[in-house]
Amino acid sequence: MKKLVALFLTLALTLTGVAALAEEFTVYLITMDLMDQHWVNVDAGAKAAVEELAKEGVKINYVWDAPTQGKNDAAQIESINNAFANNAQAILLASNGPDTQVATIEQYQKEGVKFIYVDSPANTEAFQTLATDNKAAGKLAGETMLNKLTEMGVAEGKIGIVNVNSSTTSTQLREEGFREAFKDTKFELLETQYGEGQVAASQTIAENYITQGVVGIFGCNEGSTTGTGNAIKESGKDVVGVGFDQSDAILQLVDGGALLATMAQNPYVMGYQGVLSAASILQGKEIVGDKNYDTGVTVVDKAYIAEKGLLTK
Repeated sequence: MKKLVALFLTLALTLTGVAALAEEFTVYLITMDLMDQHWVNVDAGAKAAVEELAKEGVKINYVWDAPTQGKNDAAQIESINNAFANNAQAILLASNGPDTQVATIEQYQKEGVKFIYVDSPANTEAFQTLATDNKAAGKLAGETMLNKLTEMGVAEGKIGIVNVNSSTTSTQLREEGFREAFKDTKFELLETQYGEGQVAASQTIAENYITQGVVGIFGCNEGSTTGTGNAIKESGKDVVGVGFDQSDAILQLVDGGALLATMAQNPYVMGYQGVLSAASILQGKEIVGDKNYDTGVTVVDKAYIAEKGLLTK
């Protein structure tokens, strides 16, 4: 009898151990769109974390979703609704705006869904925010442009800013930091123009700035930067272009001299750490890293591209 009891206990403990190893969760990544290379890299980081967790016995049913027609508040809310309908236990969200998604987020938080912000937070609490310190990075972009203009012997002139829209927190903070870099100088920062992150619209805006005789243009995100670089390249004018985000198109523009530099974020880290934190929360553990996790930024100029071989991979 003792042997039978011992065998039963051993079997029970074994089954318990198997159940513990077979943890399974559903995690969604919802971004602003499915097109920008920035979001593709967030997805790549998330997938890498999913693979790593699988080796530890934690299965993540991972889905990347976003509006297919580009940045659209209603469409992103629909993506969040669909995630909930598909039993998402955690959502990594790049909020399209600070306020438009708040009611939806809070509704599903009450239902037990765990939210983590990647890149762009909304104005309501979440377990963690993984993002660039956008104001500091914007100021760095401004200082990078100002240093180049000083080196060129240019001490005054007009500067244009191509932003996404007036409601995206991350890009508004970048603009705020950029403008701060030009305080107490003789440069005139023109009224910001918005291209919704679309390359063609941003290029038209940049072309108009060039017509006004600007000495510099700042692009606040991937589409804005690509459009700005294209406009400067086609104009042949000696305009200093500085932008944000990294894509093959932007690297080509920097390497070719149309853009001085771009502020490269670390979207891979956002996705990777985001999934690790989501898994920890769902297992009842602490989040990975700080509640406000600064994923950093790198100034990518022609020399950096050559040093890292970014266009030869």
